Amino acid sequence: MTYVIAHCRAGFEAECGEDLARVARSAGADLHRDTDAPPALLAAQLDRFNAARWSRALHDRPPIFARSVFVGTGRIALGAADRIAPIVDAARELGRSFSEVWLEMPDSNEGKTLSGLCRRLQPLLEQALRAADILDASRSHARRLHVVLVARDAAHLGTSDSRTGSRWPMGIPRLRMPTRAPSRSTLKLAEAFVTFLGDDEPDLVRAGMRAVDLGAAPGGWTWQLAYRGVRVTAVDNAALQGDVARDSLVTHVRDDGYAYRPRRPVDWMVCDIVDKPSRIAALVARWVADGQARRCIFNLKLPMKKRYDEVLRCTGIIEEVLPQQGVRHTLRLKQLYHDREEVTGYLARAT
Repeated sequence: MTYVIAHCRAGFEAECGEDLARVARSAGADLHRDTDAPPALLAAQLDRFNAARWSRALHDRPPIFARSVFVGTGRIALGAADRIAPIVDAARELGRSFSEVWLEMPDSNEGKTLSGLCRRLQPLLEQALRAADILDASRSHARRLHVVLVARDAAHLGTSDSRTGSRWPMGIPRLRMPTRAPSRSTLKLAEAFVTFLGDDEPDLVRAGMRAVDLGAAPGGWTWQLAYRGVRVTAVDNAALQGDVARDSLVTHVRDDGYAYRPRRPVDWMVCDIVDKPSRIAALVARWVADGQARRCIFNLKLPMKKRYDEVLRCTGIIEEVLPQQGVRHTLRLKQLYHDREEVTGYLARAT
């Protein structure tokens, strides 16, 4: 039986399941969730699995709530005296062409208790896999092996393609909090840049560009843009805090974020206003449809119930407005590691 395993934020396992059920339907497969999976992890059986169709469906319908997705085994038992041998045996069944191995755990309070064990096992596991001719870092574009400890005596194994899978273990980028940024929300925008722009980030966010930050206070997102040399109009009736308030690249405009419009188009509009998600979606769609911004990054604060339905509703709003204006575009939504009860969106006019 083929399994799909996915990391997600604790408390969003149901939304992650809806994500992957949608991918499975597109791939012609049936998905059956395991009820004993720990928090922050989804494990599900896939009937009628076809690797090529699954890969295409995953590409065409990128999951929103799943940070990292891979296909592999169900739960395997690990011996108290020897945890390595069962992993090597299971890895051998998955293939013999792994270029790297990631030893992971669920991103939950329970999962964090396994972090020390993961660190101790990592070099031992790598050594054993190399000795078994399963792991070879010189194999370019080979598959990645995921080993997810769900308990001290149990794990899930899976594989992903290093070219298309998550760029980081557990789907979590390692970002350092800038000491001069006025709030931790700055990490949301930093993560959005590396997630949505990838290797193109230096070309798409560079010195000399102009941006508008709606709902800017206290200035975490504005700081992230100015740090990259972007000239920012920070729109908020509240004050900016710290160094960003005195930055020569920043102009603070005390105004309503919904009412403000730039005198001429800008390269970026970013928005972290706390409001109804549908209202934010309509605002972002209008900025891009009217040509006021080429690219936008925005947050949608989700309700307590029917969160997945709300995301689909917001997607529908954007997808309705832009075609009416004849605007070709790219839209991606993702619940990032630094998000909480929200998802982050990236919207760009096609060039």
